[in-house]
Amino acid sequence: MKTQSVSQRIHIATTWLVAACMLLPISTLADASSAEHGADVPANGHVGRATCTKCHAQEARAWEGSHHDLAMQDATDQTVLGNFDNAAFEYAGVTSRFFRRNGKFFVHTDGADGKLRDFEVKYTFGVIPLQQYLIEFPDGRLQALGIAWDTRPREAGGQRWFHLYPGQGVDHKHELHWTGLQQNWNFMCAECHSTNLQRSYDLAGNTFATSWSDIDVSCEACHGPGSEHVRWAEKQGDWQRLDANKGLTIDLTERDGVRWIVESASGNAQRSTARTTAHEIEMCARCHARRAPLWGDYRHGRPLMDTHLPQLLTHGMYFTDGQIQEEVYVYGSFLQSKMHREGVTCSDCHDPHTLKLRAPDEGVCMQCHAATKYATPAHHHHKRGSAGARCVECHMPERTYMVVDPRRDHSLRVPRPDWSLSYDTPNACTNCHTDKNAQWAAEIVEKWLGGPAGGSIDYAPALHAARVGAPEAERLLVALALDNQAPGVARATAIRALQPLLSRRSIDAVVRNLGDPDPLVRTAAVSALERFPQQARLELGLAAIGDDIRAVRLEAARQLAVVPPQAIPSDKRASVQLAIEEYIAAQHSNADRPEAHLNLGLLYAAQGDVIQSERAYRTALKLDPKFVPAYVNLADLLRAQGNEALAIEALREAMKTVTDSAELHHALALALIRQRQQNDALALLKRAAELAPDVARYSYVYGVALNSAGRRDEALTVLEQAQQSHPNDRDILFALVTMHRDAGHQEATRRYARELSQHLPDDPALRALAGE
Repeated sequence: MKTQSVSQRIHIATTWLVAACMLLPISTLADASSAEHGADVPANGHVGRATCTKCHAQEARAWEGSHHDLAMQDATDQTVLGNFDNAAFEYAGVTSRFFRRNGKFFVHTDGADGKLRDFEVKYTFGVIPLQQYLIEFPDGRLQALGIAWDTRPREAGGQRWFHLYPGQGVDHKHELHWTGLQQNWNFMCAECHSTNLQRSYDLAGNTFATSWSDIDVSCEACHGPGSEHVRWAEKQGDWQRLDANKGLTIDLTERDGVRWIVESASGNAQRSTARTTAHEIEMCARCHARRAPLWGDYRHGRPLMDTHLPQLLTHGMYFTDGQIQEEVYVYGSFLQSKMHREGVTCSDCHDPHTLKLRAPDEGVCMQCHAATKYATPAHHHHKRGSAGARCVECHMPERTYMVVDPRRDHSLRVPRPDWSLSYDTPNACTNCHTDKNAQWAAEIVEKWLGGPAGGSIDYAPALHAARVGAPEAERLLVALALDNQAPGVARATAIRALQPLLSRRSIDAVVRNLGDPDPLVRTAAVSALERFPQQARLELGLAAIGDDIRAVRLEAARQLAVVPPQAIPSDKRASVQLAIEEYIAAQHSNADRPEAHLNLGLLYAAQGDVIQSERAYRTALKLDPKFVPAYVNLADLLRAQGNEALAIEALREAMKTVTDSAELHHALALALIRQRQQNDALALLKRAAELAPDVARYSYVYGVALNSAGRRDEALTVLEQAQQSHPNDRDILFALVTMHRDAGHQEATRRYARELSQHLPDDPALRALAGE
């Protein structure tokens, strides 16, 4: 019943920030200006759209009316699409009313305290297939209303109010309520919906003074600040020195002069010159990705991971074969694709100004794939003109988010219904043939192809094994981590999944990837160092703090923060301190988020700075009184100081605010066990296991505690039930072996020992147990 170490909790805090980012549903964007928020004179070298369009009129005309142009708009008769003619909408016991008053738009709904009042709609947010509405608060926050307008035609089910979280009962106490942190425009949305966004958060006052130079996704959102380009174009000052790049801050010329040449034999195209940079893709990924912000100051032309950390193919975000599950946008999927590997960029398929496809429907695919080979029943096995004959239906299946918004998977994969049988993944076949099952689809595909389907994406076995804790997980993950033909995002995911499994045979895979060309892989490898002995962590982490990519440096700083200064070579201490200061600065750049202060609290705790650590945790709780990790780590900090009674008090207070947290119940139970309050602790452990049955650890600890209390039969019942849900959990299996052995249940002991030996064939403790 050990609690997690500080280094483990720092990892949890970092990944929590990744998970927290982009929880707010983001609809298609809208356009306008605002004298209150927008700067009169654009800052940071930005010149504004009006200046750009003087010379680039054709591009401006193409952009007008696009989803980037239609970003955010002031709420006016022309921009508001929803029914504000005293329309009513009921959700979670609250009836909201939408109406107009004195030319302005209002909603009468529940505020943060649950009381109904009138709120003015300041801006519209989106156009197709839904429109959201932003409410402005006196502290500078803009909050996105949870009730949205369905802008689709009435015959398609639209022209109605609907809630973005149907059936979830999101009331004013819920973390997803529109007034809460997760629906805050300033952090969750604004960077990607406006140009030259300056969040301007003041921690002391807990206020925002957010500004932009263009309210929508305008020219400089993609091309970067334009002042130097204007100087070059108008031949101002020393403009000649800008000739090389025309004063542009980002090079978006990766397609210049490039042709895709279709080979007659294969029917596929090859790029006339290899793509050697990823400026365009990473510029798009800044917004079209599920990612966490690492640094507040985005710089065009710099690598994406200087400022953002992309989401890996983790549980809940992606299925085990890498297909999209949660709303992860495009980047993580596209990185998996063969198209990305072959050099395709976003603008090969999408016009960067209109955002439309470069050719209608199948035509965009036939730019690179010969129609004579692929647009035929011999390839797609469907009737011409049917839905199944469309490339995207098989290779880019849809999932619907925000209730009405279908998004296509950009991994451009070969359908694998056989994997649906093995790994419970979706497949394109049964997406359409809803009356059929995966077995039927797998048999049909095998009949068509003369064998099982193949493809370039083949890491489902490894990621699935990791998620279910299968005995072969470590072996498969090592193979994936070392497969240089696999996408970097998959290899990085494998390395992250290896962390709790690391042994002698897999440590080498981590070390070898510390120098990988892909920064996603390097970052994951550095993260895995927290499982290494201190000296190895120090030696390998020191090499990483000089990395060119900030994400890698920050992860290395996090690893080295727990190493005592006296253990660091004297000639390296200054470099380590600089890296740690950069990490601290990165957290301060996101000071409006509780996760950032949690990260700071963990860092200071690792360094022995108790005062700073406690201050950081309490700041996190001030920003979000329901932020459970801060409560748990604050209690750990108090306990480490010998204040167990204060730790228990803090956890009890936390449970008054957050009543259904398994983590809080578990943490308080462990504290009570240390105080020998066994009965109360057992009740809390039981409740933790009930609240989070998917977390094997809670059931395991509850079972062990029951056994320690002399209630072995109950313990065995709990653990055997848990083993049914978590058949590969090593701790549960080991507990079952030892408890059945002690009870003299020889048959059960042997059965569970056989299962455990599949996971730990070389474990000396298990060999000793088998000897007994």
